Amino acid sequence: MSSYLLRSFVYALIPFAVLVLAASLACVFAYIACQFVGDCALAKVIDKITQALLVLSIFPAMMVLKIKRKALGFAPRTLFLKQLALGFLLGIITLLPVFAILYGLHISVIDLTQPWTVLWCVQKSGLALLLALLISLIEEPLFRGILLVSFKRSISVFAAISLSAGYYAVLHFLKTTTVIPEAERSFSSGFQLLWMAFGNVLNPEIISALLALVMVGIFLALIRINYPASLGVCIGCHTGWVWLIKMNKSFFNTDVTADYAFLVSPYDGVIGYLVAGWLAVILLCLVGLRQLVKKRKPLLHLS
Repeated sequence: MSSYLLRSFVYALIPFAVLVLAASLACVFAYIACQFVGDCALAKVIDKITQALLVLSIFPAMMVLKIKRKALGFAPRTLFLKQLALGFLLGIITLLPVFAILYGLHISVIDLTQPWTVLWCVQKSGLALLLALLISLIEEPLFRGILLVSFKRSISVFAAISLSAGYYAVLHFLKTTTVIPEAERSFSSGFQLLWMAFGNVLNPEIISALLALVMVGIFLALIRINYPASLGVCIGCHTGWVWLIKMNKSFFNTDVTADYAFLVSPYDGVIGYLVAGWLAVILLCLVGLRQLVKKRKPLLHLS
């Protein structure tokens, strides 16, 4: 194995080591917390603490790697807000056709059991938007920020994009629905759940959703690579996608008996082969368009 491949392999495993460390600490903290609280969902507590520790790991990583805030992709505040709006619009435009297809194929069916009042719709929309923004503000600085930047410094751009997208996709499925009764819990219970969570990544039922999330990660990483100070666009785009997915979950039901139901996964009733294929088509079109532009002027004005 060449020194470059060995170095790339080592750098690729560092985030995995950080993840294992964060999850292991979360198992300990969650067990202690549940001892005081009493009856609680241990797996969910571990999941939330792991996420918090991963986000907090950004700051020591920035110090060790000597990465400044600007290098993460944050633009000045005024420009950042403009990017946020632009990214949100980009997210809506790119994913809305998917929902039209899902509705046209009778995969997504309007939920007639909902109250469908103006107030209810506004409340659902507002809450979904708030949660979508919160999720994006947590995930984008982590994956398209510190992870992508650190990878890009150490390995090829192609490998950096691929690995950051892979970690982003896999992290969504490191979870388990197993419940350990309070009376049967021990210090090792959290680690048992952690082992099950890692095993869930090998579940064949998640393949379509995993593929779709890899494409999402690649799409957002390409924005960051081509426009360095564009984390705001990634956050906005991510927010638009999550908002649409949450809105779909509130307003529609997924008909698993539909002829083309295989196009979506059980994960959220939206992402799956259709989303993966659709994003692949968009990326191919953008690459082709870029090749036609001789002077390689930016397709988006972000600064």
